[in-house]
Amino acid sequence: MGLRETGGWSEWELTPAQIMALDECRYVQVRPSRRAGWCRLEALDWVGAARIGRGEAQVRLSVLPKVDVDRLLHLLGYTDEKYLEDGGPADATPRSDLLPAVARAYTRAAQRALRQGVLLGYRETDAAEPVLRGRLRAGAQMTRRPGLPLPLEVTYDEHTVDIPENQLLLGAALRLLRVPGVEGRRRTALHALAAHLDGVAPPVPGTPPPTWRRNRLNARYHRPLALAELILGGASYELEDGRAVTVDGVMFQMWRVYEAFLSRALGEALTRRAGGTYRQQDRSHFLAPPRKYVLNPDLVHYLPAPTGGRRVAAVVDAKYKHGFHRDDLYQMLAYCVRLGLSDGHLVYAAGRPDKVHVPVAGGEVRLHRHVLDLNQPPHRLNQHIDALAETVLACPAP
Repeated sequence: MGLRETGGWSEWELTPAQIMALDECRYVQVRPSRRAGWCRLEALDWVGAARIGRGEAQVRLSVLPKVDVDRLLHLLGYTDEKYLEDGGPADATPRSDLLPAVARAYTRAAQRALRQGVLLGYRETDAAEPVLRGRLRAGAQMTRRPGLPLPLEVTYDEHTVDIPENQLLLGAALRLLRVPGVEGRRRTALHALAAHLDGVAPPVPGTPPPTWRRNRLNARYHRPLALAELILGGASYELEDGRAVTVDGVMFQMWRVYEAFLSRALGEALTRRAGGTYRQQDRSHFLAPPRKYVLNPDLVHYLPAPTGGRRVAAVVDAKYKHGFHRDDLYQMLAYCVRLGLSDGHLVYAAGRPDKVHVPVAGGEVRLHRHVLDLNQPPHRLNQHIDALAETVLACPAP
């Protein structure tokens, strides 16, 4: 079953069990049809491929993004087409199937990262050893082996390939091997990638993926790890009651992809031009003291303060929506008032740019509504991001 993101309603002939399975998932809206044995379906803002339901109720669902697949790959990996093609000439043929394209991009990026060998790191290990190795855990020794000299309960740092970075790469490869629609040479490449990571324990399904930190030692892993996190994150979703639901496939929620891309790409552009630092999903600010009602803007840019420390220089929120909404203005106004800014920036994926002037005590707050066309080629999209950074920096400093 193939649908397109927000592509309108279409009719499908399905069994009652299949209709019920689709009605219980988050990816489509289901409505009855006038024809018996048929139903009407509309895809929401999820894209990808998954098997919905079990047994006779199973449905293979594929949802294509409204942007071109190659454009989406740019958003997912925040990279350019040459990199996705492993340094060779870019394929001029547009790709129509999302998951095979994601699998191709991921395997290319991972293979390039592993050319220099599998990354090694230190992992803290607790073990019982016949000789002292690392640090003796005196409490564990007294509790588990009172009066016995051997073995010794010790903690030591083990130099190993079984580190979070490699666990994420392996987990994403194994997840893609289970996704419907990834076949042929891509499956062979994914199997080879998994074999190359021998000795690495994959993440346990249903548990949070391993956490890692960017540093110079794992710099060659950054791009495949960004894709791996999205692939593993697209293998489940959370219900309103906090329960996690495992997905038999990989589905990306487009507004999350858009927010992650914009905040990182624009944050890097701002720091290149003006210095300072940026934070994505910055939860360090609150609407009211003491620490009540946390604010969560997608991007906050900081510059050095004249008196030392740092000051907030700009706040940006990404909106993957059709048209403008008043609630977005209220939200951005709260950010600006609380952060002491005269300008706030909302970046939409569709619509027309404009500016709203809001009178406040002692002046006004200007709420800028920008538009970023995601169907631009990657190099033009990057140019648009650079121009947007210049616009943000041109606003008067607080």
